[in-house]
Amino acid sequence: MKHKIAPSLLSADFSRLKEEIEKVTEAGADILHLDIMDGHFVPNLTFGIPVIEAICKVAKIPLDAHLMVTNPDVYIESLAKMGVKYFSFHAEAVFHSHRLLQKIKGCGMKAGIALNPGTSIMSIIDLLPEVDFVLVMTVNPGFGGQKFIDFCLDKVRFLDNYRKEKGLCYEIEIDGGVHSDNIKAVVDAGTDIVVAGSYVFHSDNYREAIMSLKRSSGKEV
Repeated sequence: MKHKIAPSLLSADFSRLKEEIEKVTEAGADILHLDIMDGHFVPNLTFGIPVIEAICKVAKIPLDAHLMVTNPDVYIESLAKMGVKYFSFHAEAVFHSHRLLQKIKGCGMKAGIALNPGTSIMSIIDLLPEVDFVLVMTVNPGFGGQKFIDFCLDKVRFLDNYRKEKGLCYEIEIDGGVHSDNIKAVVDAGTDIVVAGSYVFHSDNYREAIMSLKRSSGKEV
């Protein structure tokens, strides 16, 4: 199965957001990744409901909302109504992860849990039969342009082996520091969805950047 490329709008030019969305879609992006931060769970503040609503109106490909907030539950119904397809939250942000997963799926979205570099997979192991995807952070969340943390690939390998052993079908997504030099290792580890922000939006040619992430993996494009 071919992996999907999900450019992160956090690295786009916000003064030309509609144009950026159209441009990266035409360049071959499979998913648009939305980094939603509240300035509390992570030391950064991005966009809220009004901006997300505007993004949803122009997006032609699935939207993936990554909630780096202390209260992800308050976003669920609003984002579902807007048509967001993927919704992930951090295990540390809530007391009742299972309940939140059920609510997300009940609203028609794919439900995922995000793991920080310092968060153990064992903290969510019992929830893996319930998730639609796991988002493995390969940088510390909060800012784009950070260096890839290599040991995080061990989590991807574990998740890939675990789903095979247990007959589970969740997707594995990674986010942070991905570029053409490490994409092969990322995909070989078992990644299905690759988030790439700076590498795509800070390039001179979006199509070439996206295609390089697909070609360099060694998988069929």
